Amino acid sequence: MPQSQNAATYFVDRHLDEGRADKVAFREADGLKRSLTYGQLAEETARFAGALDRRGVRREERIAMIVRDQIEFPIIFWGALKAGAIPVPMNTLLSPSVYEAMLTDSRASILVVSAAQWDVVAPAVEGNRFLRAIIVIGEAPDGTESYADFINGAERLETVEADGDELAFWLYSSGSTGAPKGVRHVHSSLKATADTFGQQIIGIAEDDVVHSAAKLFFAYGLGNGMSFPMSVGAMTILNSGRPTPEAVIDILTNEQPTVFCGVPTLFVALNAAWDKLEVKPVTHMRICTSAGEALPREVGERWKESWGVDIIDGVGSTEMLHIFLSNSPGDIVYGSSGRAVPGYEVRLVDEHDEAVATGEVGELLVRGPSSADGYWNRRHKSQATFQGHWTRTGDKYEQTEDGRFIYCGRTDDMFKVSGIWVAPFEVEQALMAHEGVLEAAVVAWKDEEGLEKPKAYIVLKEGHDAAGLGDLRAFVKDRIGMWKYPRWIDVVDDLPKTATGKIQRFKLRQET
Repeated sequence: MPQSQNAATYFVDRHLDEGRADKVAFREADGLKRSLTYGQLAEETARFAGALDRRGVRREERIAMIVRDQIEFPIIFWGALKAGAIPVPMNTLLSPSVYEAMLTDSRASILVVSAAQWDVVAPAVEGNRFLRAIIVIGEAPDGTESYADFINGAERLETVEADGDELAFWLYSSGSTGAPKGVRHVHSSLKATADTFGQQIIGIAEDDVVHSAAKLFFAYGLGNGMSFPMSVGAMTILNSGRPTPEAVIDILTNEQPTVFCGVPTLFVALNAAWDKLEVKPVTHMRICTSAGEALPREVGERWKESWGVDIIDGVGSTEMLHIFLSNSPGDIVYGSSGRAVPGYEVRLVDEHDEAVATGEVGELLVRGPSSADGYWNRRHKSQATFQGHWTRTGDKYEQTEDGRFIYCGRTDDMFKVSGIWVAPFEVEQALMAHEGVLEAAVVAWKDEEGLEKPKAYIVLKEGHDAAGLGDLRAFVKDRIGMWKYPRWIDVVDDLPKTATGKIQRFKLRQET
């Protein structure tokens, strides 16, 4: 029989044979500040697998996880894989109605939830006909059982054999353009992302310390905080709370991660926080990564100037599990998404699926070893997105003469002005180049004649007001052209975003 390709064998059990049993794998930066060695992780995951087996959980049953970034998260995720069950991490920042829909859709038989999430989750489980047990990490309310009791006395279960093409886990898409969809991934995909972006772009090493502000339930955070560091025996710093600028700066200063993974909105906030710091932090960061949406050029350049380290901006998706198009160390052009990550291929096509010429805008398609097995219960959506070896991203890009890719917006964000395509992201970058603008979002708005023109929503930096901005329209015209400037500009307190920081332009379009 071929050797088992259960991902838990590679990411967890292997480290005992390679002498890392006493090395810390995870450490909490908040709360009880607990730590977990690779040896303890191997033991605890086997016990959690045994607890599932004791409860009668069969292979491929779904184990829903509404778990914060704490040491139980990797135990539950890898423990479920060891048992042959399917962990389904869910966003910890959703509403009861969304949880209810996701739990029903996934038909999870076991739910594990952090105690801090219970008040929001409780209404979502009322009347659920699939759940056989609700496990609470912490004090267990009536009708649930504690995580400690669930695993107490459970025998260690040996890691079940699995094929690399066997379903391993689900992730729900962020829902930036609609309802979340269950994205199914196989065992081999985790190692594939570690071997490509983790090794060949980040250059992850055993002596690295990683902190990902993007949470583990997010595909980007799952790679940053689990599969990448665990592929080499490195350590991850976890933060169960919100990644506020203050909390992140505290972690960068006190925990001294060498690899920091954020999202554009957080980098914007950290840049703004830098100016207010009387004592500038000393960090050990050697590399930073950004994903979720395109990083504006001004933000990247400002970060490098202030913090002294580059941001590697890349493009990934829940469907591809991590980043497949990226800048790389020594080859960074801020404002671009770089080139295909080694191991992946990308191409741009028009509405007829014909290749577009250099400099023209097309939809980005990608193929590579980490593509999803499809959506759960979304056959038509699966057929539209996963086409043979290629996956449609829904992102619009153009390729430059030197082979770089420039983000132009989501397929449904693009619009034409005077017959010419306008990329909202380009207008947003121009607006954010102004010293008084912190964030910007641009959508199409119809004028009195019913023709679409750009409308901007902006968030101002602290200490600035609308009266002091000058002529923003002229500022944008000078940077990107006469027809692209926003005809209307609304100053708002904040922009609608997903829990992972993506701007939800569709909500702004609804307001129009």
